[in-house]
Amino acid sequence: MTESAQAVREFKMPDVGEGLTEAEILKWYVQPGDTVTDGQVVCEVETAKAAVELPIPFDGTVRELRFTEGTTVDVGQVIISVATGGGAPAPEPEAAPAEAPAAEAESAEPQGRQPVLVGYGVSESSTKRRARRPAEQAPAAQAPAPEAPAPAPAPAPAAPVANGTPVSGADRPLAKPPVRKLAKDLGVDLATVVPTGEGGVVTREDVHAAAAPQAPAAPAPAPQPAPAPQAAAPAPDARETRIPVKGVRKATAQAMVGSAFTAPHVTEFVTVDVTRTMKLVEKMKADKDLAGVRVNPLLMVARALLVAIRRNPDVNAAWDEANQEIVRKHYVNLGIAAATPRGLIVPNIKDAQAKTLPELASALGELVSTAREGRTSPADMQGGTVTITNVGVFGVDTGTPILNPGESAILAFGAVKWQPWVHKGKVKPRQVTTLALSFDHRLVDGELGSRVLADVAAVLEHPKRLLTWT
Repeated sequence: MTESAQAVREFKMPDVGEGLTEAEILKWYVQPGDTVTDGQVVCEVETAKAAVELPIPFDGTVRELRFTEGTTVDVGQVIISVATGGGAPAPEPEAAPAEAPAAEAESAEPQGRQPVLVGYGVSESSTKRRARRPAEQAPAAQAPAPEAPAPAPAPAPAAPVANGTPVSGADRPLAKPPVRKLAKDLGVDLATVVPTGEGGVVTREDVHAAAAPQAPAAPAPAPQPAPAPQAAAPAPDARETRIPVKGVRKATAQAMVGSAFTAPHVTEFVTVDVTRTMKLVEKMKADKDLAGVRVNPLLMVARALLVAIRRNPDVNAAWDEANQEIVRKHYVNLGIAAATPRGLIVPNIKDAQAKTLPELASALGELVSTAREGRTSPADMQGGTVTITNVGVFGVDTGTPILNPGESAILAFGAVKWQPWVHKGKVKPRQVTTLALSFDHRLVDGELGSRVLADVAAVLEHPKRLLTWT
């Protein structure tokens, strides 16, 4: 009888297409023995730009997790191996089918292009197996004599067979996917369950019986490399604590050093009365037509900056060092610096200049919430043209922000505070903030930078200009 031989496919850390070379495994969603399907998310990794969920591009049963959570893995390294049923049919009995699985279990991921995060993987037909060694082919010559039609040779210890299906090791008991999920939910190690089903298959009743006396330990994964170094809990009298620099924080540090020592920074400041803008924000919050729209001072600052860029388009540009050219952008991908548990990231709103105020508010709210949840995609942090950093949320008056690499300007929005202010010839309490604009002096001179900052301040001081300047 012809049987379907089981093969093992390896899933490598994919290249997400953003020039990244490594990623840290944050969390595994599967364990050895779990069944996975094409497109199922198997783990979450953190690149230098964001946390990303990785879907696996084929079906099968998890055989081994190559790295533990917290390990930094280079792009292209195998992170998980999966036993699949997609191999070619095994030879007939005279070719000793029981000996094939042990060799075939080592078949590697097909060679060729490096998989990428979306649409990676190749078809089953391109899977290649490692050729058998002569020692593995020897049993074929020892087949039983024709007059004694004995059953197929016994399986090798490394590749036991149950119900005609090769099983990769004793830590892979037979069970249907719903039973595996039940065992996982109940914290039952299938390897410790005594099967009562036909052919040694673990049933739901077996799992419930194993869970009833006590809660067994979770399945132990296959041997894995040691996790990446973490900051050890300091002793009570410790004078120092060392924390590994990786992921987003490492990438941010490298980018800021590169920007600070490449682009000649100039920073200008202006203090402005934003009382009218703050009143407008409160009116908009109460407007029924804007119900569900997140209106806040940052939204108004973003709108004011977009107006200033429209009036001064030369500021929305980039310096091309290789070609010695200034590249003026006819679109604004507005970056918003966001502090997250993993460090500072700067996702951007694509084509912000074309959005209405409600659309801009919606995009801004989604951007901030996604960033705080650590779900910002790498694509959302690429292609920015100008950035806003809201240091005011920390109670800070202002600062001298460093340019995001590849951009020409960044605006810092300070805290809004009540201060004594001369208004209509009298000193009155007014809501005041300080803005700081850093720009690349190679392509933005002092006059242009000053005009941009002055226009932002003018809109925030007299928000009615939004109606006349846009």
